[in-house]
This record gives sequence, C-alpha cells and structure tokens, in this order.
Amino acid sequence: MLRALWTSASGMIAQQTNLDVTTNNLANVNTAGFKKKRADFADLLYQINREPGAPVEPASTVPTGVQVGLGVRVIGTPRIMTQGNLQVTDRPLDITIEGDGFFQVMMPNGEIAYTRAGNWNLDGEGQVVNPDGLLIEPAILVPEDAMEIIISPEGLVSVKIDGQADPEEIGQIELVRFINPGGLRAMGKNLFTETAASGAPIVGNPGDEGLGQVHQGILEMSNVQVVDEMVGLIIAQRAYEANSKGVQTADDLLRIANGLKR
Repeated sequence: MLRALWTSASGMIAQQTNLDVTTNNLANVNTAGFKKKRADFADLLYQINREPGAPVEPASTVPTGVQVGLGVRVIGTPRIMTQGNLQVTDRPLDITIEGDGFFQVMMPNGEIAYTRAGNWNLDGEGQVVNPDGLLIEPAILVPEDAMEIIISPEGLVSVKIDGQADPEEIGQIELVRFINPGGLRAMGKNLFTETAASGAPIVGNPGDEGLGQVHQGILEMSNVQVVDEMVGLIIAQRAYEANSKGVQTADDLLRIANGLKR
C-alpha cells in the first residue's frame, strides 16, 4: 500500500513541474523571440516480482511476468524552436530572423550570448544594442548624421546620409546556428549560451550556411499558442487530481487495514 502512496506522489510532483513549464510559456506569450518549452516524462524503475519468460515447466515459460511500476519523473524540458508569430512594426531596428539562426550579443564579461529577440535600439553613442544595453556582435555604429537605416535580407547594414546620393555601408549582421539549439542554456533576458549539448556555434551571414534571412521592420514574437497552453493546463490539473485520488485511495486502504484489530 505504501508503494501506491509514493507512486501517486511522484505523479503529483511531475505534474507540478509540468504546470511550472506551461505557466512560464503563458507568462512569456508577448516576449519577443521567446521559444516555448514542454515537459517530457519517463516511468521510474520497476519492481520485478516474476521475470517474463521464467521457466515453469520444461516445455513452457511465463508469458508476461509480474512487473510493478514505481512512478514517473520529468526527464527533460526541451525547447520548441519553431518560428514565432511575426509583428510588423516598421521600426528600422526591429529585425526578425526568418528561418534558423540567432543574433549574437557581447556580454559584460566578454563572452558571447545568443538571442532570437530582434528588438534592437541605439545607445547614446550610436551603437546598436539590445534592450539591456548589450552590444550586437559584430558591433555596428550608426553615424550621428544618418537619416535612414537600411538592412538587407543578407544582413548588410547601410545608412543614408544627407547630401550623399548612395547609401553608405556601416556593418554586417552575422547569425549563428547550432546542431542542437534545444541544448542551449537559457540565461533569462532572452539570452542563451553554448553548452556541450548544443554543439559549437556555426557563424555566417544571413542566407548562408543554412542560416535564415533577416527582415527589417518586423519583430518575431513568441511561438506560444495560448489555446494549446490552456489545454495543457487542464490536462495537468486533471492528471494532478487523478494522482491525488490515488493517494486518498491508498490512505483509505491503509485505514481499513489498521482497523482490523480493535
């Protein structure tokens, strides 16, 4: 009977994690570049009371045996890297990646982090930075007298300067991709860092090396579908309730057993 208590308890704990993942998806439904996650489960060890295929006679064996499961656990929370919803903003520094790839940003400690969020801005010196003030890598400096910023699908950044007939090239946006982007480590603030699971970054210009192209004036929002997450909440709630019923039933059976001797 105690085995049923612990088995149901493991189910409740797993559904709590499932609920945490789902609610985090919903909380970031309007976060630029956010990629939703899901909880993956696996059954725990089994108590083998009778081995399948155990011989019972010289000419026969046990067909199935007796194997009792001991619960469930969360084995992973993979990130779903599908394209997010696109929002037309017409801001010159709102840039979306159509396809595979990440922008690069320079961290204060000199390391490179990666992001899908394309809501860039200019700081007081004309440098292109993210909302937290981190520089895009490679760095791009917009001149003070620039009248218009032009970004090609291949990531070439140009500006129109008053008095000049032709745009002036000022930089190149580079993207990176990973063999396993789901293995990146989430840092928060829309940033990821490389891990052994993600593999080394493959750097290139947009449109090259399997990388997607970039589009100016469009912002990639999250890929969270509210309806799917709400259904997930209902499933998690019902699964949690069902496991709690298992705890109650095991407790009732224990109470009956305890009441046999009066």
